[in-house]
Amino acid sequence: MTLIASGGVIIASAALFIVLSVFAGLKDFSLQFSSFVDPDLKLMPTEGKSFQWTENDKATLLKIEGIADYSEIVEERIIIKSENKNLLATLKGVDENYLNVTNIDTMVTKGNWFSPNTNEVVSGWGISNNLSFGILDYLTPLSLYVPKVGKGQASSPKGYYNSVYVTNVGLFDLNNEELNNNYIFSDIKLAKQLLSYNNGQLSALELKLKPEANEADIKAQLVTSFGNKFYIKNRAELNDALFKMLNTENLAIYLIFTLVIIIALFNVIGAIIMMILDKKKSLNTLFNLGTEPKTIKSIFFWQGSLMTIVSGIIGVSIGLLVVFLQQTFSLVMLVPEIDMPYPVRLNFLNVLVVLATIFALGIIASRIASQRITKQLIQS
Repeated sequence: MTLIASGGVIIASAALFIVLSVFAGLKDFSLQFSSFVDPDLKLMPTEGKSFQWTENDKATLLKIEGIADYSEIVEERIIIKSENKNLLATLKGVDENYLNVTNIDTMVTKGNWFSPNTNEVVSGWGISNNLSFGILDYLTPLSLYVPKVGKGQASSPKGYYNSVYVTNVGLFDLNNEELNNNYIFSDIKLAKQLLSYNNGQLSALELKLKPEANEADIKAQLVTSFGNKFYIKNRAELNDALFKMLNTENLAIYLIFTLVIIIALFNVIGAIIMMILDKKKSLNTLFNLGTEPKTIKSIFFWQGSLMTIVSGIIGVSIGLLVVFLQQTFSLVMLVPEIDMPYPVRLNFLNVLVVLATIFALGIIASRIASQRITKQLIQS
């Protein structure tokens, strides 16, 4: 009975640790994919949709150590028209440094990235499918529209919009439906022309940090240099919806496996009670020799607690071994066709969480079982 109870705790604790390691790996996996389109840090104005970026501001930014490169961004919602089809999308105008900050050009699966100072654009596969256009499709004119800023009436409907004809030269495909279905990239000068922005007017700045840079220190220096002019978000904060979903799933899985551990600990309670009943004559002898019932309770309490603690440590050790083997030998594949192993990550915090859960629940279970010992039970 004791071996069965210990085995249940070992299996439950190993499973809980492995699942938590998988979710830690999924977070890293998601961040890895987001690095193709998301910068290390993004600066957005605290007021309005745009801000003025001066030469003094550039000099101040470049003085901050740890910033490898940065890109100026102009971003706005627009209307894309292809023949008789219209679609709302987001135009993101970027400068030549953008490919030094992100790696989105590696996600262009058809065609090429646009050339600077041209009316070329690169669209997501979702936009291309919805509007039925491809790359270098000169027979299907593609135009971008955005409402003009200002007041008063126009002499014709076209007077309410700025428009420009563009040529789609590439299609990108990301593991993100929102980007595929909503984003179109262009040169920043084209975006400024369409939005009637002046030379120093921007929507955001995207930063790439040096490998050895400390993100928290860079954020602190940016706040010191620019005050409350910008919201500063890192890659995880830019994907907060995704990470909230992963954290919620992580919590749900933790609670489910904790319930499994609780069920396994019923075996521990049963094992202790069976030992109490089996050793009743010995307990009676101890009682007649002067041992207090409280002392006898503590014996079984510590026996159950140690059994749970040792089983938990063995289970976590097995979990560590499984995770290490997955990291080293890629035993389980996420996508076998492209040799992509299932992501896992060893996290010391997960070890503490699993051990703390096992220890706490094991102590409670041992306490419940040992309370069955009474003076009447011993003497019966």
